[in-house]
Amino acid sequence: MPATRRTLTLALLLVAGGSLAFATGAAVVDGPADTFADDEIAVQPADGPNGRYAYLNEDDEIAIDVSASNPDIRDPSFEGVNVGATGRIDGVFTITYTGEEYAQVWIDYESENVTFVADGESIEGGANNVTLASNQTVTVGLKFDTRGATAGTQLGADEFTINATPAKPATVTDASSATIGATRQTAGGGPTVTVTSPGADRREFVGSGVGRGDTVRFRAEGMHLDGGNVTLDGIDLAGVRNERIELNAAGSPAPFENGSALTTATTPRSVAYLAIDYDFDPDAVDAMTVRFSADRDHLNATGTDPAAVTLYRQTDAGQWEEKPVEIVDDDVVEAAGLPTDRVHFRATTTEFSTFAVAAHAPRFDVTEAAVSPEAIEPGEAATVRATLRNGGGVTGERSVTLTADGDPVATETVALDPDETATVSLGGSFETAGAYDLAVDGTPVGTLIVGDPAGDGEEDDAAGSGTAAGSGDDAGDGPTEEPGGIDLEELGGLLVALVIAVAGLALVRRMPRS
Repeated sequence: MPATRRTLTLALLLVAGGSLAFATGAAVVDGPADTFADDEIAVQPADGPNGRYAYLNEDDEIAIDVSASNPDIRDPSFEGVNVGATGRIDGVFTITYTGEEYAQVWIDYESENVTFVADGESIEGGANNVTLASNQTVTVGLKFDTRGATAGTQLGADEFTINATPAKPATVTDASSATIGATRQTAGGGPTVTVTSPGADRREFVGSGVGRGDTVRFRAEGMHLDGGNVTLDGIDLAGVRNERIELNAAGSPAPFENGSALTTATTPRSVAYLAIDYDFDPDAVDAMTVRFSADRDHLNATGTDPAAVTLYRQTDAGQWEEKPVEIVDDDVVEAAGLPTDRVHFRATTTEFSTFAVAAHAPRFDVTEAAVSPEAIEPGEAATVRATLRNGGGVTGERSVTLTADGDPVATETVALDPDETATVSLGGSFETAGAYDLAVDGTPVGTLIVGDPAGDGEEDDAAGSGTAAGSGDDAGDGPTEEPGGIDLEELGGLLVALVIAVAGLALVRRMPRS
C-alpha cells in the first residue's frame, strides 16, 4: 500500500474571537472520494459542519483549506483561524479502508503548529497509527496553536502524506489507538475493546478479556443522534462480570420504526433517540454511563438551556422514566481534551433499552377562566380572571394574551416554577355593540355581550308600547286575524307547505339505503 501526498492550507488571519463553530463529524464511503492503494483507501470530507474545510480538488485529491479561499465556504464574514489561539477542529475528513484484511494508517506532516488528530489524539507518525478492519472508518481533525503567528500568514507546509500498510490480526490486538474501526487493549493488560462504525449513526462495540468487576469504556467518536448537533461520545460499563460483552448503538432524531415517541406528564421536547441492543444479562453489569454532547451554537439557536437537557429511558411497559444527567465541568472537558465548542453530558442507568435525549420546557395551561360581568354597555370594561399552571419540568416566563374574536385585548407576563399556579386579571373596554368570543391563549372563556348585539332594541320598544297597528275607530273594518297574528289566508299557505314537508320526509324514509 503506497503513501499519497495531499495538500493542506491554513490561512491565519486576525478575526474576531468566536467567529468559527467547530463540531464533530463522521463519514462512510458514499459519493466521490480520493482513493489510493489499489482503491482500498478512500479519503472524503467528513459528514458534518467541519467537513466543508475539506474538499476534492480538480485532480480529485483531498485538499484542506481553513481560510476564505476555500471554494466551499461562502460566508463573507469567514476569514480564517484566530491568531494567538489554540483549539481543535474535529471531523474534517475521513479515511476508510475497503480491503478484506486490516490496514494501519497514519499521517506524516511537518508542522509545529498543526497536528492531525483522531479522537483528540495525534495520528502523525507510524507509532500513532490507527488500525482499520474491512470497511471501517477513522474521522480526522486538526489541532492548532497559532500563538506567536502573524495575521495573514500561512501556517505549516503545503503537503501532508497519508500512509497505509497491511496489518495482521495480531497487530490489531496490540494496537494502541482506540478509534472507530480499531481494536485496542487497555493499558496494563485490561480488556480488549473493538469499535466498528457501519454508519454515521451506528456503532458496534465488543469487549473481550474482561476481568470480573472491570470497567469497559467504549468510545463512539461522535456517533450521530441528531446529525452532528447531538452525538453519542461513549458508553462506559462498570462492574462487568462477563468475560465478553457485545452491544450495538443506533441514533435517530425521530422515534425509531415500530417505536413510540417520548411522552411524559411534563411534555419535554424530544431532541434525539438512542437504541441500545445487547447480548448479555443486565445483571452482569452494575451500571452503564451514557456520554453524549451537543453543539453550543445549536443549543443557542434552539433556545435550549444546557441545564434543561435530560435523558429518558423507555421501560418494558412502554413508559418513559427520567435519568439524572450532569453537565461535565469545563475544567474536566479541557483536561480530557474534549471539544470545547460542545456541551458534554453524562447519565448513568442500571437498565438498558431505548433512550431519548430531551429538553425540559415550561408549559403553561389555563386551568380556569371566567369573565365578569358577562354583559356590558358600549364603552364599559370587562375583566377575565384566568388561573394558569406550569405543567412543564422547568421554570419559565410567558406572556399570556386575552383575545376577543381572535384580536388581542390585553397581555400579562407570568413567571412560574414547575407545578406552580397563578391567577391573572386581563381586561379591556369594548366600544362597539356585539357578542365577543373571549379566549386566554386560545383557551375559550365565554361570550361577552356588549350593548344590543341585534341592533333592534328600539323596534322592540315600539312593538311593546302603545296601541297595536290598525287599532282605533277604523279597526273593525280590517280583516279578522287569529290570536297568533296569522290570518287565515297565510295559514292556508302554511298548511300546504307543511304537507309538502311531510311528504318529502316520507319520501326520504322510503328511499333505499345504499
